Parts: sequence; C-alpha cells; structure tokens
Amino acid sequence: MGDFDAFLLLSFGGPEAPEHVMPFLENVTRGRGVPRERLLEVAEHYAHLGGKSPLNDQNRALLDQLGPALRGAGLPLRTYFGNRNWPPLLTDTLRAMRDDGVERAIVYATSAYRSYSGCRQYIEDLERAQQQVDGAPELVKIPAFWDHPRFVAANAARLAEALRDHAARTSPQRAEQARIVFTAHSIPQAMAATCAYEADLRETAQQAIVGACPNAAWDLVYQSRSGPPSVPWLEPDILDHLRALPAHGVRDVVVVPIGFLSDHVEVIWDLDHEAAAVARDLGLGFHRGATVGTHPEMVATIVELVQECMGRKPSCCAYTPRRPGA
Repeated sequence: MGDFDAFLLLSFGGPEAPEHVMPFLENVTRGRGVPRERLLEVAEHYAHLGGKSPLNDQNRALLDQLGPALRGAGLPLRTYFGNRNWPPLLTDTLRAMRDDGVERAIVYATSAYRSYSGCRQYIEDLERAQQQVDGAPELVKIPAFWDHPRFVAANAARLAEALRDHAARTSPQRAEQARIVFTAHSIPQAMAATCAYEADLRETAQQAIVGACPNAAWDLVYQSRSGPPSVPWLEPDILDHLRALPAHGVRDVVVVPIGFLSDHVEVIWDLDHEAAAVARDLGLGFHRGATVGTHPEMVATIVELVQECMGRKPSCCAYTPRRPGA
C-alpha cells in the first residue's frame, strides 16, 4: 500500500452522560447567538433519551466493521475515532496517532453532502487540530460522496426496507401509495446559496427513488434548524410539510432521513417523537426509515472511497472521481 497508514473517522460528537449534555450544547453553539432557552429545550430531548447521544456508539460500531472490511480490501490501516465537539476530541486522537507512529491518515468525516458545516468546516477542524498537536500526521479528507453508487444503493435499500415495513403494518396498497418524505438537516439560506447542498440532496434522493420505487411521489424537506428565529433557514420544515399533506389526499408517509448517516438524537427526537406525533394528530399513517448506518453498502462505500483516494491528494471541494453511473 505505502500511501496511508491509518484511517480516521471524524464526527460531530455527542454527550455520553446526563452531566455532559449542557456543556456539550454550549460548546456546539458557542458564538452563534443561540438563546439559552433553546439549549434547555434541546437538553430536554437528551433527557428523554437517558441523557446520552447514541452517536459515539454508532460510530464505534461502524469502525468495528470498517477495520475488517479495509483489511479484506488489502488496506491494513489502523483505525481511529475523533470528534469535533466532544470526547474523543480530535486533538487527543491526533496525539494518540502521533505517538503510535502514524505519518499519513485518510479521514472520513460523517457527512456526505457539500456545505460549509458538512465539509469545509471539517477541513478547518483538521487544520486547527494539526496546528495544536506537535508532530501531528498528515491528514487527507475524503471528498463529499453524495453521488457514490454504493451510497445511493444503501439509501435505496433503507427506503425499500421502510416500504416493506410499512406494508406489513398497514397493507401493500397503502405502502405503494405512501408519500416518500426525505429529510435533511436545515442550514441557513445564506450558507445554502454558497454550496451545492440542496442539489446534492435532491440527486441522492432521486437516485434512491429510482433504485427502490421508481413511480413513488416524493418530497425533500428539512428539520432540526437552530439559531436565531430571525435568520432564514431552508424550508419547508418537516412538521409544516406533514400538516399540508392531508389536503392533497395523502393518507400515509414514509419518512427517510437521507441527509443523516446515523440515528442520532436529532433524528430520533425530531422524527420519532415530534413528526410522529404530528402525523398521529393528523390521522396520517407514519413510518420512519433507518439511516444508512452500518448497512453493508455503506461500509463498502467507505472502503471504495479510501481506494479512490490512494495515490492522490484530492481537493475536497473540487475533486470529483470518475465513477460508474448509479
């Protein structure tokens, strides 16, 4: 191999005990003008889930599968895990990598789409952490991968699973007529105007529909907005969208969080609690599909992304590998 000697999974981070929740939220929102009342509201969401985010455990589960998969593909890379906002913090992970003798690592950030917060900010995090750690290894971030055929296949598989589950709970006819509602994390409209975030999401959603249910009607909506109410974010919001659907004759919705890679607190609270409650009040049949998580096609996606970066130093915002069509 001789190109990379380690693989680093870089993620957002999340609290792992009730006493971590407020410090974590304050760390995430520092300098963004988020009212404390909003932080307390979000802290309640964590409290309902035991005061712990499932995100770190899910990332560890993904790493457990990636190590053998990478070795099986002829990539005997040591695997590491670091976070942007909560332990294991990226700087601590880089110190451990340096002490282990790592010289050059490929970095997988848990975000598939192009935006400042989903791509460029991770690059800035990596650069800042390298400056803080003497002797830190060279780090090469894998580019955004919204269009990777196996990533699309993982999303199509999750959609097909959700439709089968909904058919089992209702009827095949109702599942065939269900409205597919893809959701993604909202971002400020000013940020969206500078990147391809919306276009990427629509491309992945369209290809997933083609792979799972070509004739289904679908929408792309947003969730989990934060920040001052005066700042416009991408819409429609999932809750507003659900409220509008019965007037169009929709009886059932299958909600698929295509913009998220794992079932962390925002997915669980915003969809399984709030959106499900709104649908129930409206008399809508509601089923929420899973994120790609550790689906075999997702694991294969990451392995192929590493292989694509071998022997080159891609620019995260400009590099587009040649891939077969989805």
